[in-house]
Amino acid sequence: MKTFLFRSFIGIFFGAFLAVLMTYSIILFGDIRVVDGDLFIRHSLGSMFCGWFFSVTPLFFEISRLTLLQQTLLHFGTVFLLYFVLSFGIGWVPLDFTSALIAILLFLTIYLLIWTGFYIYFKAESKKLNEDLKHLP
Repeated sequence: MKTFLFRSFIGIFFGAFLAVLMTYSIILFGDIRVVDGDLFIRHSLGSMFCGWFFSVTPLFFEISRLTLLQQTLLHFGTVFLLYFVLSFGIGWVPLDFTSALIAILLFLTIYLLIWTGFYIYFKAESKKLNEDLKHLP
């Protein structure tokens, strides 16, 4: 529970930071000089929620009774569902076939790259730890 709460706070704060950073970027580098308050609140709350679920769903990988495939499917399904309900609901992704297809393909590509990176990293770490264990007296 302590880990869940810690990750929740980190995710929410990171999402809020990204929302403010994106708003500053739009003001500084875009044509918009006045921020619509309702729009800012909607997008910043969406970003905070997104930060929250992206930070707590990796806890699925700490459930040791599940196989890696089960953990991955549970994580992927949860993140996919929450992200696309949020992104279509808020308007981050327009509700048309082409936009949805591009967003889904982009999501799948990024997910696969990140998952593969973590898999390779942790596989190398476990190999290194096993080698170190062989050299213990």
